[in-house]
Amino acid sequence: MTAKRTLLICQGTGCVSAGSLQIHREFEREISEQGLDVEAKLTGCHGFCQIGPTVIVKPDEILYCLLKSSDVSEIVDSHLKNDVPVERLHYHDPNTGVAIPKLTEIPFYNKQQKIITTHCGYINPESIDEYISIGGYRTARQAILAMSPEEIIEDIKSSQLRGRGGAGFLTGMKWDFARRSSGENSSQKYIICNADEGDPGAFMDRVILESTPHSIIEGMIIAAFAIGASKGFIYIRAEYPLAIHRLEIAIAQAREKGFLGSKIFGSDIDFDIQLNQGAGAFVCGEETALMASVMGKRGNPRPRPPYPASDGLWGHPTNINNVKTLSYIPLIIRNGAKWFSNIGSGNSRGTAVFCITGKINNSGLIEVPMGVKLRDIIFGIGGGIPNGKRFKAVQTGGPSGGCLPEEFLDTEVTYESLQDAGSILGSGGMIVLDEDVCMVDIAKYFINFTQEESCGKCSPCRIGLRRLYNILERITSGQGEEDDLDLLEEVAWTVKEGSLCGLGQTAPNPVLSTIRYFKDEYISHIVDKKCPAKACKELIEYSIDANKCTGCLLCLRNCPANAITEHKLEHEDIADGGERGKEDRVANEKREKPLSVCEINPDVCIKCGICFANCPQDAIFKRDKLFNEEQYTVVNF
Repeated sequence: MTAKRTLLICQGTGCVSAGSLQIHREFEREISEQGLDVEAKLTGCHGFCQIGPTVIVKPDEILYCLLKSSDVSEIVDSHLKNDVPVERLHYHDPNTGVAIPKLTEIPFYNKQQKIITTHCGYINPESIDEYISIGGYRTARQAILAMSPEEIIEDIKSSQLRGRGGAGFLTGMKWDFARRSSGENSSQKYIICNADEGDPGAFMDRVILESTPHSIIEGMIIAAFAIGASKGFIYIRAEYPLAIHRLEIAIAQAREKGFLGSKIFGSDIDFDIQLNQGAGAFVCGEETALMASVMGKRGNPRPRPPYPASDGLWGHPTNINNVKTLSYIPLIIRNGAKWFSNIGSGNSRGTAVFCITGKINNSGLIEVPMGVKLRDIIFGIGGGIPNGKRFKAVQTGGPSGGCLPEEFLDTEVTYESLQDAGSILGSGGMIVLDEDVCMVDIAKYFINFTQEESCGKCSPCRIGLRRLYNILERITSGQGEEDDLDLLEEVAWTVKEGSLCGLGQTAPNPVLSTIRYFKDEYISHIVDKKCPAKACKELIEYSIDANKCTGCLLCLRNCPANAITEHKLEHEDIADGGERGKEDRVANEKREKPLSVCEINPDVCIKCGICFANCPQDAIFKRDKLFNEEQYTVVNF
C-alpha cells in the first residue's frame, strides 16, 4: 500500500512573495475536488530560495520549483493521481540542463550538513505540537529539572560553540561571565536574542525564525536557566513581519503549554520572553547599541568595559546571543558536547549557516561544517558562475567583510583563516562576484552602506567612512589622483583602529582587501581612466554594432532618455516597391538585411543599461570612454 502523500508547501517570505499562498489554496481545492487522501502542509523555508515557490512531495522526495498556481492541476492529475511526476517543473541543473526530480539528488541539498536547519521546510512553524513531535522542548525540560546551571555551562564550554553573530566569542565563557556576575543589580538578569539581521543579501536568521521559531525559544529557556535570567527579549527587525508573526504565535503557544511564564515545566523557575521590534538601524546589531534601543534610547554603541555580562539592560547583568547560536543550544545539550565539537576544524567547531547570493547559479541558505573550502560552497553547492562567466571574488561576512580572489578558493572557512586573508566570517553573508563586477565600485558600494548606517558617535567612523567614500567616488568617476591609494589605506586603518564599535572597526575591510588583491584595477581607474570590468558609468560609453543591429527598434522604444535614433539604410528600389525592394523587406523580416540600424548619442545617454540588457542580437556593447586632454589627468606610479 502506498504511503499517504504530504505536500510540503514553502511559505517562507521569498515563496510567499512569489505566490505560494495562492498555490497552497489551489492544492487544497484540487485535492478536495478530486477526493484524494493528500495533505497540503504549510512549512517554513528549506533554503533554495532562488527556485521558489517550491513544493516537496513526501514520501516521494520529489521537488517542484518555480511554481505558479496554474501548475497545480497538472501536478495533481499527473503525479498525485497517476504517479507520473511532471518533469518540466523539476529542478534543472544549470550547467547541463538535466532535470533532477529528487530533492536528495540535487547538489545544493546533498552536499550540506544540516543541524539547526534540519527541520526548516519540513515542519509547520505555527504548530507547537509538530515541534514537540520531533523532540522539541524535551531538552529544555531535562536541563531545568535534571541539570544544574554549572553543568549546562560546562557542556557549552566543552562543545567549543562560538557566537554566530560575527564576533566568534566562546558562548560558554560568555554565559559563565553572566552567571558569576555579582553586585547590587545581579538579582535581576536578562537574556537577549539578537535577531537584528541587517546585512545586505543575508537572511539566515530570518529563515530560522520563520521556519523553526520554537527552537529559538527553547535555546533561550536553557540559556536563561544557565545564567539565572528571568526575563528574555527577542530584538528583531520590523522589516521581518512574517518572522514576527510566527514568533508571536510560538511565544503564545509556549506560554499556554507552561514552557514560558511562572514555574515553567513544573519547576520553581520563572522565565518569559518579550518581542522588541527594531526600526532598521544596522548599528543596532552591535550589542551595546541594541541594549540602548531595547531601553528606549537612541541605538548608539558605548565603550566597553563595562561589558553587558556585568552591566547590561538597566544596569543588570545581560547575556546576548545570536539566533543561530541559540538554535544550537538544545542540540548540544541533547547530543552532547563531544558530538558538536567533533564537527568542524581547528578552533571553529560545528557548522556554519551561510546565505550564498550574487553571481551564482544556486543561491539560497545553506548549512555546512566549519572548515569546508570556499570552492566546495561556490562550485559544489552553489553550482558555479552563471552564463559561463569567470569567478572573480567572494565577499564573506556581510558589508564589513573582505573580497577574496580566486587564489583563496581552497581556503578553509574558519574564523581564523578568513581573518588572516583579510575578511571575516561575520554572521554568514557570502556574495559571489564574477568578471563583470568592478572591485573599486563594489568597495564603494559597501562603504556607502556602512557610512550611511554609522551612528556618528565617534569621529573615526563618522568622518573616516565619508572620506573613504568620497575618494572612491572620485576614482570611479575618472578623477583619481596619484596619492589616492596611499590615502585610502591611511584613512582605512585610522577608521579600523580608532572606531568605538565593531561596525567601524570592520567597515574598511572591503577597501583594504580590494587594494590588497585587486590593486591593478585601482591603478587602471586612476592612471588609464578605464574600468576593466566596464562597470563604472563615468568611464564607459554604450555603442551599437551596425553589423549586428537588425533594426528591431527595441532599444529605441525602451530608452528613457531618448538617446537612441534610427538610421535608415539605402537599398536599391526600396522606395518604389519594386522587386528588389520587396526582397529587401523580406530580408529585413528575416533579420538578414536590415532596413535601418540604431545609433546611441553618448552626450544624451544616461547609461542606465536598459538597451544593453534587452538587445536580442547582442548588438549593444560597452566601450571605454574617450577623455580629451582637459579631462585626462596623467598619473605616474
